[in-house]
Amino acid sequence: MSTLHIDFISDVSCPWCAIGLNGLLKAMQELNGEVTATLTFLPFELNPDMPPGGQDITEHLTQKYGSTAEQQAQIRDTIRQRGAEVGFAFHSGGRGRIYNTLHAHRLLHWAGLQGTAPQLLLKQLLLKACHTDSQAMDDRAVLLACVGQAGLDLNEAEGVLNDGRYTEEVQEAEAMVAEAGIRSVPAVVINQRHLISGGQPVANYVRALREIAA
Repeated sequence: MSTLHIDFISDVSCPWCAIGLNGLLKAMQELNGEVTATLTFLPFELNPDMPPGGQDITEHLTQKYGSTAEQQAQIRDTIRQRGAEVGFAFHSGGRGRIYNTLHAHRLLHWAGLQGTAPQLLLKQLLLKACHTDSQAMDDRAVLLACVGQAGLDLNEAEGVLNDGRYTEEVQEAEAMVAEAGIRSVPAVVINQRHLISGGQPVANYVRALREIAA
């Protein structure tokens, strides 16, 4: 049986990352017994300069991409449909605001030091808090609630948030990702050689993983 190492590069605030992760996990489940894989998460901040309190999502997307409210509503419908296909539920009213995610990435780095399973679970909980529950990703109470749901040490996590721990490690990982030429997420890098871009359907991930494993 082939073993692959998968780096999933993403941001908590990216809806396509939620779709991509769920699609990838379903593909890995489908290939169970045929392909084994280790999964780790690398950080990518879509809005590293976002101030505390975030920004209205419609205003933000209009400024960043020039899209209208109507176009954004159409994209949200597409995202909800794609999410449903892979078992991820998006909030019916959207997110409302978009936030800085550095603290979330620091906690994900910390969780990763404790193993792949804790990091994956925390990632899933953060994505749910952001996109299903429409919660603020720069709110420490929200982040710590996800930590608690993941069964991780709340006191240690609070210490991570308070003392700025792992900020340098996150920024170094982001620089490595940028140097590799990755400019958008989700990006799935397999065995540090093969890149799959975007939130792909499950069948696309299955085909790619099977081909690379072979």
